Amino acid sequence: MDASAQNAPDHTISLIFGERRIPNPALQATINTHSQESTMNKDQTQGRVEEVKGKVKQVAGIVTGNKKLERKGKIQDLKGQAQAVYGDLKEDIKKAT
Repeated sequence: MDASAQNAPDHTISLIFGERRIPNPALQATINTHSQESTMNKDQTQGRVEEVKGKVKQVAGIVTGNKKLERKGKIQDLKGQAQAVYGDLKEDIKKAT
C-alpha cells in the first residue's frame, strides 16, 4: 500500500488494489443506503435505455435533416419514458408493501 493511501482522511473512499476501503462507519452506512435505493428493475433500466437510444436517433435526424428518423427517435424516446415510469411505479408499489 502506498503512503498516500495510508494518509487518506477518514471521509474519503480510497481504491486500493481493486478493493474499497471505507474507514468511516457513518460513510459506509450512507453508501449502503444509497446503493440499496439505486437498484432499478428491468422496466426502469430498459425504459431509460430506450429513452437514450430515441434521443440519439432524434438528434441524428435533426443533424442530417431526416424528419422520419427524427420522428422515430421521438417515438422511441416517449416509449422509453412510458416504460421507465411503469418501472418506477412497480418499484414504488414494491417499496410500499
